[in-house]
Amino acid sequence: MAGPRADRVGPARAHRSRRERELVTDLPGGGLARGLLITLRTLSRRTGTQQYPDVQPALPPRSRGVIGLLEENCTVCMLCARECPDWCIYIDSHKETQAPAVEGGRERQRNVLDRFAIDFSLCMYCGICVDVCPFDALFWAPEFEYSEYDIRDMVHEKDRLAAWTRTVPPPPAHDPNGAAG
Repeated sequence: MAGPRADRVGPARAHRSRRERELVTDLPGGGLARGLLITLRTLSRRTGTQQYPDVQPALPPRSRGVIGLLEENCTVCMLCARECPDWCIYIDSHKETQAPAVEGGRERQRNVLDRFAIDFSLCMYCGICVDVCPFDALFWAPEFEYSEYDIRDMVHEKDRLAAWTRTVPPPPAHDPNGAAG
């Protein structure tokens, strides 16, 4: 014996509605009537189309658009270029000798960044370079409008990459109630 809830909840009710739908489509012209009903229901809804570029899309915070470079943080470790699956990062550097920090100390050599470029015509925007950078020199900027008529202009040098970094929003505030990590 079925309880009072059996007619309201459960797979029997879902099965019944599926059976009812099959009956409607089995009638001659039933599929057409069901399609027209769906069309009429959709006509009454508002359209979701945004008229880009007249209306700028509302992007979520910290969205991935273009990669920016913070040159001061780059130590020319070459991790980003080595890990890039597309080999679209070009880095040139030279070594500079620094005087000893204390009297009697030894001289140190430091890598100096000469060229840092990303060829965005080759980049697949996987973000491995941003993730692997231990010094936070690479960031995702929310800008996405940087198309060019000439493919050679898709190679962004370090000055242009630094300009993208200015548009990076600050990281979200720390949530004291969030998970420790």
